[in-house]
Amino acid sequence: MKDRAHDEAMAEMFRDDPGYAIQLLNSILEDGDQSELLITLRQMTKAFGGVQTVAETAHLSTTQLYRTLSPEGNPVLSSLSAILKAMGLRLAVQSVQTPHAHA
Repeated sequence: MKDRAHDEAMAEMFRDDPGYAIQLLNSILEDGDQSELLITLRQMTKAFGGVQTVAETAHLSTTQLYRTLSPEGNPVLSSLSAILKAMGLRLAVQSVQTPHAHA
């Protein structure tokens, strides 16, 4: 997905509807597709002020942010948490039990 027009369209959608961004991220995390997660976070970076703004807010260098969200990136939890926090989001844990299962 190197289509700039698509990335810009997604960034605009995330700006206009932050709830959609949350739903999409939760869906991606549920599926466990790391490459899709990184693509979406790169697109969201555009929506939340760009690389410079997100990097500064997350207390990362722009190089760290680019590397973390690159197709070869493998973000550590602290970086992922900081990036999400810079976007006004956070990681959460949810049960994967079915509604009929007992705790």
